[in-house]
Amino acid sequence: MPKLSSRGNLMPASPIRKLVPYAEAAKKKGKKVYHLNIGQPDIRTPETALYAIKNYSENVIEYSHSAGNESYRRGLAEYYQDLGIQVDHTQIMITTGGSEAILFAFLATMNPGDEVIVPEPYYTNYSGFAMEAGVNVVPITSSIETGFALPDITEFEKVITERTKAIIICNPNNPTGYLYSEEELLKLRDLVLKHDLYIFADEVYREFVYDGLKHVSVLQLEGLEKHAILFDSVSKRYSMCGVRTGALVTRNKEVYLTALKYGQARLSPPSIGQVAGEAALGTPKSYFAEVYQEYINRRDFVIDALNKIEGVYAPKPKGAFYAVIKLPVESAEEFCQWLLEDFSYEGETVMLAPASGFYATEGLGRDEARIAYVLNIGDLKKAVKCLEEALKVYPGRKKN
Repeated sequence: MPKLSSRGNLMPASPIRKLVPYAEAAKKKGKKVYHLNIGQPDIRTPETALYAIKNYSENVIEYSHSAGNESYRRGLAEYYQDLGIQVDHTQIMITTGGSEAILFAFLATMNPGDEVIVPEPYYTNYSGFAMEAGVNVVPITSSIETGFALPDITEFEKVITERTKAIIICNPNNPTGYLYSEEELLKLRDLVLKHDLYIFADEVYREFVYDGLKHVSVLQLEGLEKHAILFDSVSKRYSMCGVRTGALVTRNKEVYLTALKYGQARLSPPSIGQVAGEAALGTPKSYFAEVYQEYINRRDFVIDALNKIEGVYAPKPKGAFYAVIKLPVESAEEFCQWLLEDFSYEGETVMLAPASGFYATEGLGRDEARIAYVLNIGDLKKAVKCLEEALKVYPGRKKN
């Protein structure tokens, strides 16, 4: 039998989707499963985008430019400018989801064997993209005790080598919900300039920042014109994950043109996705105000409810719609599987994402899980109740 590639064997499985077969089996047994494991909001997609899709009138769905439709890129540039991010359409490349933007940036800027530093826990697919590009991920550990604040900059200095090419952050953060402050970002800026590195910033959750705080983009920091590469997506902003439309944004012309070569190799980003994305730029502010308040309500409810469960600790996220929580169990992965295979409360159970898969350092996150508070409060109440009842009877619970 022919062998698989070494790269294929080393490609990490998604911890977010790893337990899907167990969830499917649970549903076949008649259990109701509350999905807190994946960032798929139940928020309605804006009518402007749905209308554009339903009323698409072209007779042929054609390729777009490899960088994306110019009208969409111009509209997106205006969106960024309104946020104080000064870019034009020639600095924006539309991609197949934010995922492709990350992969193209890795491929455009790093050689096999180069290193990218990332605060952990981090969005697990960074590891997959790094593997595809032959890049090594170097983690810097943040702690649940500090709410996953940026580690001290001296920790970054300790791991910088001649192979280090970039630092990647997600702000607001997936999986922790942490929002990096301007002060933290300026420290990263100074480090990047000192060592002549790239800084990749995954900013897909910028609309979801709470408690009167402000999101600061790396493209707003002076001095990073040649160093900063921004990743973006319509998936969460407009609750339309399935259109797979993202963007790579940079003022570095060489990086842009190199990424465009990869874009030409895949021909074009999704045409219908761009139609939806461009139409979504006209979403009324009232939509965001309503969605924002809904996420505030969900966050406040679920964090408060989780912290009332004996042995559970959940730091309050400052952004996005995720939290990494500590559980009173020896192995969160075993507990999450047990929830689906062996437990139900009134015919229902809950699906979480074990947090160990969001760490690169072996052994970390064993008693942690990521939750995505993307369900309505009625469902969140039932999901938290399932978790509370499960921990009362789970045989692998930590002894006090």
